[in-house]
Amino acid sequence: MTAPRAATRPPRPERGQELDLRVDALAFGGRGVARHEGFVLFVQGAIPGDRVRAVVTKRKRGYGEARLTEVLAPSPERIAPVADHPGAPWQVLPYERQLAVKQEQVADALARIGHLDGFVLDDIVPAVEQWRYRNKLEYSFGTGDEGGLVCGFHAPGSWERIEPLVDCMLATQRGNAAREQVLAWARDQGLAAQDPRTRAGLLRNLVVREGRRTGELQVRLVVSSSHPPELDVDSLERAVECDSLLLTRTAAVSESTSVGEHELVGGAEKLHEELGGLRFAISPTAFFQTNTEMAERLYAVAGEHAALQGWERLFDLFCGIGTVGLSIGARAGELWGVEVVEEAVADAIENARENERTNARFFAGDVRLAMRELVERAGRPDVLVVDPPRAGMSQKIVRRIIEASPRRIVYISCNPTTLAPNAAQLAEAGYALRRVSPVDMFPQTPHIECVASFDRSG
Repeated sequence: MTAPRAATRPPRPERGQELDLRVDALAFGGRGVARHEGFVLFVQGAIPGDRVRAVVTKRKRGYGEARLTEVLAPSPERIAPVADHPGAPWQVLPYERQLAVKQEQVADALARIGHLDGFVLDDIVPAVEQWRYRNKLEYSFGTGDEGGLVCGFHAPGSWERIEPLVDCMLATQRGNAAREQVLAWARDQGLAAQDPRTRAGLLRNLVVREGRRTGELQVRLVVSSSHPPELDVDSLERAVECDSLLLTRTAAVSESTSVGEHELVGGAEKLHEELGGLRFAISPTAFFQTNTEMAERLYAVAGEHAALQGWERLFDLFCGIGTVGLSIGARAGELWGVEVVEEAVADAIENARENERTNARFFAGDVRLAMRELVERAGRPDVLVVDPPRAGMSQKIVRRIIEASPRRIVYISCNPTTLAPNAAQLAEAGYALRRVSPVDMFPQTPHIECVASFDRSG
């Protein structure tokens, strides 16, 4: 009797090998999916229907990655890009197609990863503006091909090359002008970007933030504290037209704009923005949704899911500066928010006071550790809203939520692939996924935001 043959894997192409590929689909995260003799390759910048030439950059046991070098035959869906912008990779897809793909990817993640069905999937809410919608941009400084100082974004797939910008189409004209003013000042001062290899050089990042409703503009220059020459901050203040100017000195190795020592150079320390009739004060490193108009839509959808009637105890986990809880909590009997970042909690308390929300209380604490104490202090929640980071919630946090036994859970997610396993854990504990509402916060990109609601069975 002959033993059955072991299943053979498709041959893996070599790293550096150049291939002609036909792209069949879009993976979560925006890369095109192609196959070479059955072996799956993810190609950044390719869309379904493209025939492309690409170089294999990484290969693993079950899949590989490839860098697009040439579009040999464009997809019938491919359109001309509006901007030379690495932060807008999906601009070659018609906007209606972008929305359809995002809707499909939410459904796919919940079915394939979470093994969930029987819920209502709403049509995706389209963005109000397809361009110039961001209220915050983080730029990086670098050295251009001719040796001069440039300010822009990392080139796709590169941690050291910075692509300069003339007009960032995701920012307003005023935000673009502020970036150009800082760059001109830095060149005039003879300042250099920090070299990512040697760590020599001063300039690291530039953060430009706007209050779309208030008209306020905040500029924050991030520099290395390892090479601290005296900066002429007076001339910087004269060079840049803004309402708030800050300097951050950091010794961090990673490219983070939030760590370091912050110095107010001129104007107000905090930026203000208005959202759904509320006014929010935002500390320099505090999180705030980067699309003001769509944040209003997102929180309105979350409010629909919460369906508060005026008597409920509402918990707001990962509450940040209070935007979610204060936006939907006007109809709650009481609001309790928890956030690990103390500066954000201080903002939340200030924002509750500014908006005369006397039913709101905010506390600093790690959600993983603070839930039991919060329940002991406040009582069990009737409705719980959670807006976690992209990585989703740890299993321990989900268990703490289940222990708290809210009647309804409203989950705001910026990553359906991490929402799905959290949703499966809640479903296993007796919470039925009732409704999911995708919202397009970031046109021209593969990022997806959605709101999901769960009701406790029985």
